[in-house]
Amino acid sequence: MTDAQDTRITIDLDALAHNYAALRARAGDAEVAPAVKADAYGLGAAPVADRLWAEGARSFYVARLAEGVALRRSLGDREATIYVLDGATPGSGEALEGAQLVPVLNSLPQVEAWNVQARSGRLRAALHIDTGMNRLGLRPEELKVLVGSFDRLKRLDVELVVSHLACADTPEHPLNATQLARFQEAAALLPGVRRSLANSGGLFLGEAYRFDQTRPGVSLYGGGPEGRPHPEIRAVATVEAPILQVRVVPRGESIGYGAGWTASDNTRVAIIAAGYADGVPRAAFPRGEVWFDGARRPMLGRVSMDLIAVDVTDCDAARPGAMVELFGANLPVDDAADAAGTSAYERLTRLTLRGVRRYIGAAR
Repeated sequence: MTDAQDTRITIDLDALAHNYAALRARAGDAEVAPAVKADAYGLGAAPVADRLWAEGARSFYVARLAEGVALRRSLGDREATIYVLDGATPGSGEALEGAQLVPVLNSLPQVEAWNVQARSGRLRAALHIDTGMNRLGLRPEELKVLVGSFDRLKRLDVELVVSHLACADTPEHPLNATQLARFQEAAALLPGVRRSLANSGGLFLGEAYRFDQTRPGVSLYGGGPEGRPHPEIRAVATVEAPILQVRVVPRGESIGYGAGWTASDNTRVAIIAAGYADGVPRAAFPRGEVWFDGARRPMLGRVSMDLIAVDVTDCDAARPGAMVELFGANLPVDDAADAAGTSAYERLTRLTLRGVRRYIGAAR
C-alpha cells in the first residue's frame, strides 16, 4: 500500500544504460564489471543488474555473501560471474560454491580456506592485493609467499588479481601513482592472470589504470568520478517528497529542534515529508537545498527524522501535495551530498525502504 505522502524514488534505467555506455567508452578494451553491492547503491540490485546485463555486462561485484546469493537468484540461468569482495569468510564456503560465486580472497587464511573447500575439484578465485589503502587485501610480501608455494594455490583457478584505489576521486593525489606502481609490481608475480584496479574515479585517470577489467560503482548511478557533477554522467535516481503544509513564520520566530534558524523577516515555509529516516542527512542544514518550481531553495532549521522545512517565499506553486526534489535530474546528487558534508555514495545508499520506488526506461 502506498500513500500520496510517501517519498518517491524514480530510477531511470535508460540513464543507467547511458552511464554504463559512457564508462565503457572510457574503458577502451577493458571489461566494465559493475559494482552492484549495497543493493546497487540503494537503487535495487535485481532491476539494475538485469538492465546492465542487457547492455552487455557479464561480471558483477557485490560485498556480502548474501548479496551474491540474491543476485545469482535474480539473474537465474544467465552465466554471469559474480565476485564477492568479502572473500571466503568463515563458514561461507558451501554457500559460495553452491551459488557459483567467486570470492575475492583477501588474506592467506582465506586462501587456505578456499583451497580446502576445493577438495573435490578446482574452484575459481580472485586475489585482492593491498597497495596502500590498508583495508582488505594481501600485502605484497604475502603475495610473494603465496606464489612461492604451489600447495597454497594447487586447487584454485586464480583468474583475476585486483586492488583498490584510495584517492581516485582526487587525480592529482600522489598515492594514485604509488598504488599503480605497486599493483604493477605485484601483478607481475602472476603472469597471465587478468588485472583490475580502476573504480569509477580510476576510469578517468587514464589508460595506465584500466588493465583488463574496471569496476565502476558510483558513476553508474549518477555520481561524478571526482565527487562533483560530470558532463558524461546522468542522474539515475530522482528523489522527491511532498509538501505537507505551508505556513508563514513571523519575524523573530525559529524553526525546528534547537531553534537552529530564526526568521529575519516574515518567511513563507513549506514543511516537507522527508527527514533523516528517508536518507536526508541531519547535517544538511545550514547548506542544504531542494529543487522546487524551477529553482534551488534553502532548507531552514535542523533536519528531523521525518520532516524538513524549506524557504518558499514568493513561490505561489508551494501547496500541500506538491512534490519537491531532494536530489536528481535538477539537483545533482553530488551537490546535495556536498552540502551535507558527505558523498554521493552515502546519499544513494541511505535511501530507505520507506520511499516508494518506480522504474522508468525499459528493463529489457
